[in-house]
Amino acid sequence: MDTNLPRTSQPRIVIIGCGFAGLRLAKDLADAPVQVVVVDRNNYHNFQPLLYQVATGALEADSIAYPIRKIFAGQSNFFYRMADVQRVDTATNTLATTIGDIRYDHLVVATGSLTNFFGLTSIEQNAMQIKSVPNALNLRSYLFQNFEKAILTEDPARRQALMNVVVVGGGPTGVEICGSLAEMRKDVLPKDYPELDLKQMEIYLVESGGEVLGPMSKDSQVQAKRYLEEMGIHVRLNTQAKHFEDGKLYYSDTEFIRTENLIWAAGVNGAALDGLPEAAVARNKRVNVDTVNRVLGFQNVYAIGDVANMATDEMPRGYPMLAPVAIQQAEQLADNFKRLLRGETLKPFQYTNKGSMAIVGRNRAVVDLPGNKHFGGFFGWLTWLFVHLMTLVGFRNKVVTLVGWAISYFSSDKALRLIIRPYKRSDFKDGKGKTKAELQSQTPQYNPSVPAPDAPVVGG
Repeated sequence: MDTNLPRTSQPRIVIIGCGFAGLRLAKDLADAPVQVVVVDRNNYHNFQPLLYQVATGALEADSIAYPIRKIFAGQSNFFYRMADVQRVDTATNTLATTIGDIRYDHLVVATGSLTNFFGLTSIEQNAMQIKSVPNALNLRSYLFQNFEKAILTEDPARRQALMNVVVVGGGPTGVEICGSLAEMRKDVLPKDYPELDLKQMEIYLVESGGEVLGPMSKDSQVQAKRYLEEMGIHVRLNTQAKHFEDGKLYYSDTEFIRTENLIWAAGVNGAALDGLPEAAVARNKRVNVDTVNRVLGFQNVYAIGDVANMATDEMPRGYPMLAPVAIQQAEQLADNFKRLLRGETLKPFQYTNKGSMAIVGRNRAVVDLPGNKHFGGFFGWLTWLFVHLMTLVGFRNKVVTLVGWAISYFSSDKALRLIIRPYKRSDFKDGKGKTKAELQSQTPQYNPSVPAPDAPVVGG
C-alpha cells in the first residue's frame, strides 16, 4: 500500500494529473502543512497550446515539455509517482494504480480531457489527433511520410490524397494548425520537395457550425476566417464529417474530400475517473462539482480543470475547457485547502475572464479582451507570442522556444522535418487499449445509402 510514500500525520492530498490545473495546485500547496502526491502517466508537464507547432516542425517536443520532478525540486512536501490510474474506491479512500494502491485523505481529479469522436468509428480509427506529445510526433512523421510516398506514386488521384490535408474542427486548435500548414506549404515544402507541384496541395478546414472560433467575438471570427482564406485555406462551414476510408473524407452520402491526412480537432470529453458513481459524471464525461470544486456527493473528492463540470446560473453548461479556468480553479482550491485546515468556511469559485486569443499565421492573430475589446494583426500576433512564452514552464523552454520562433520568423523555415519515429495506422489503439483491427471487427461496413451519425461537432 502507498507505493513507498513516507508515513505522515499530515493530511495527504493526492492529485491525479499534472496539467495546468494539477501543476498549479501542487505548487500553491508548497507552504501548506500537507503531503502532496501527484500521480501522472508521464514524467513531464506538457504545454498543450503549442503541440500543433511540434506537429508541424516549428518546435521540438522538449521545448514544450518539462520534467515534473525538476519543476518541484526543493518542494519538501511534494512526491511524484509515475503510474496509470485505474479506479478510485471512495469507500476506503484508496486510489488503484498500475504501481499499487495509494491512500488519500483528499483526492483531486485533474485528468483533463480526451478527444471526442462522436461515435464516428472510421474517423477514430484513421484520423490523427493532437492531444499529447506522442500524438504530435506521430502527426509530424505521418505528414512527411505521405509526402515521401507522393513523390513515388504515378497515380494523380493517389498523389492528391497524399498531399491534401483536412482539419476537422474550427476552434483555436484547428485554426492554428491550418495556418501553420499553410505557411509550410508556402515556405518549406517547395524547398524539400521540388519534384512535387505544391500548388496542388489543398488544405481544408471543416467546421459543422456557422463560424470558426465559436467562443470568440464576431469580429475575431470574421477576421480569422479572412486570414485563413487569404492563406489559401478552404474553409467549409456548416459541414459535418461523417465517414473516412480509402483516402476519402465523406461529408454527405456521396460527397467527399480526397485526403490521407485527416486531423481531428473537433471536440473533447472529460477524462472521468472510473469508480465515481454515475450521478457524479455528466454526459460529456466531465465530473459534476459544486461551487468549491467538490465532486457532488463527496466531502473529500474534488475535480478541477477540463474534467470539472461546474454548472452555475451564468454557466449552465459548465465553465469552458480552457487553461485560465483550470489555473484559477487550482488557485482557489489551494486556498480552500488551507482554509479547511484552519477550520474556516470554503470560498466559492469565481472565474475572472482575462480574454482569449488565437494565432492564424505570421503577423496574423485575433485577441478578445473583457469589455468587448478586440484587436488583431501584428499587435495581436505579438500578444499571443508573449502570453504563450511567459506561460511556458522552465527558463530553458522559454529561451529555446523564443530562439526557435525567431529563426522561423526571419528565415521562413522550419528545420525540424524529421521522421524519427515512423507512424503506422496499424499501431493505433483507442483509449481502452483496443487495436484498429479489433475495432474494425466490431464495426459494420460503411454503406453510403445509410446516413452516418449526425453528431454535433464543436471547435477544438
